[in-house]
Amino acid sequence: MEEFMELGREISEETLDTIIDAQQPNQCCVLVYTSGTTGNPKGVMLSQDNITWTARFGSQAGDIQPAEVQQEVVVSYLPLSHIAAQIYDLWTGIQWGAQVCFAEPDALKGSLVNTLREVEPTSHMGVPRVWEKIMEKIQEVAAQSGFIRRKMLLWAMSVTLEQNLTCPTSDLKPFTTRLADYLVLAKVRQTLGFAKCQKSFYGAAPMTAETQRFFLGLNIRLYAGYGLSETTGPHFMSSPYTYRLYSSGKVVPGCRVKLVNEDTEGIGEICLWGRTIFMGYLNMEDKTCEAIDSEGWLHTGDTGRLDTDGFLYITGRLKELIITAGGENVPPVPIEEAVKMELPIISNAMLIGDQRKFLSMLLTLKCTLDPDTSDPTDNLTEQAVEFCQRVGSRASTVSEIVGKKDEAVYQAIEEGIQRVNANAAARPYHIQKWAILERDFSISGGELGPTMKLKRLIVLEKYKDIIDSFYQAQKK
Repeated sequence: MEEFMELGREISEETLDTIIDAQQPNQCCVLVYTSGTTGNPKGVMLSQDNITWTARFGSQAGDIQPAEVQQEVVVSYLPLSHIAAQIYDLWTGIQWGAQVCFAEPDALKGSLVNTLREVEPTSHMGVPRVWEKIMEKIQEVAAQSGFIRRKMLLWAMSVTLEQNLTCPTSDLKPFTTRLADYLVLAKVRQTLGFAKCQKSFYGAAPMTAETQRFFLGLNIRLYAGYGLSETTGPHFMSSPYTYRLYSSGKVVPGCRVKLVNEDTEGIGEICLWGRTIFMGYLNMEDKTCEAIDSEGWLHTGDTGRLDTDGFLYITGRLKELIITAGGENVPPVPIEEAVKMELPIISNAMLIGDQRKFLSMLLTLKCTLDPDTSDPTDNLTEQAVEFCQRVGSRASTVSEIVGKKDEAVYQAIEEGIQRVNANAAARPYHIQKWAILERDFSISGGELGPTMKLKRLIVLEKYKDIIDSFYQAQKK
């Protein structure tokens, strides 16, 4: 830190003043590269005004407080090359005088929880995979606890979840809910480092209903934000005052939204306008013109619907939409979520069927992560082992199940998929074939981007042989 401060002393005040005076609101302040999940990364040019405006009004919409009202404390641990961490950790911190504590470099490999305990942040932001990892860890610890402790946790979570679902805005909590919080849940939150955390945010990718309900059971509301690198981060925000379960919140005051090409259910492409919208892509005028129309509206490529109160619900991405050989438009995410909800052993599910005769699916199993590399191991998680035992299998590793085609597990998964099919809107939405992969998706494996987004095109390429085998028999 001393060396860093020394760098500043070498530059005279006059030089610094000259640089500051030369800055203009419409000049490029920062370049953020898109993660390249749908093509090559593009350099997003964000202006001084994009940054200063969004840091102020985007964070106000999330109820972040200025230091003179309340000292906000946050832990910075996500890559600062991405807009989510950059706007939340850096620019918002400068705007309101937040105390920003930097985690260890191996935060995502397991040390984050130690930092959270030490710092006790007042607000915390995580991509969905981070919240899922916390959930899986709690489930693992609970599974290893004694009978009474496990029962206590399940009781506390069920009464709290019910209260939070039935009376989400009520401050008057029944005695049992207060008791559950005092006896059990407050201790769990303290162990996680969330004893003082009033606002927990997520963004950057979709979150499963299971994860949101799990944290509601711990009395932790997860507030969603929605935006892109191209909108300087948050264009929609949830907060204690604007919250609706499963929604991405309401448009940040001062910004605008419209849906284009709406279908009969009111789902259309989300288009955004305001001072959050970027200047353009660096040296890619053609791509900029594709993204921003002549009236300044950014076409996000995401699809969603707005309810009567203006809450946004994301339904998928236009580029992810599967169009089958029969011309059916199938959004993959709801079907993938349904499979994961139905089968707690499944870690990742990816639907396939673009220009194919029927839908198929690649599945991975929940396994533990290597503490040093954060790569998936062969060992199943406690939750996955429990699932195996319930269905009559003694397997404790992925290779036992996949290598030996474990009959009990394969049968249970087939039955789960049939249950999902039974709830499908129509026959073209049925999953007809599936396979379990030998290794879970990971950043090092290339299937996940740096913010844990699924890189569908890479998966299609990497597992091409397995996918082709689903459709081979059809051609004979």
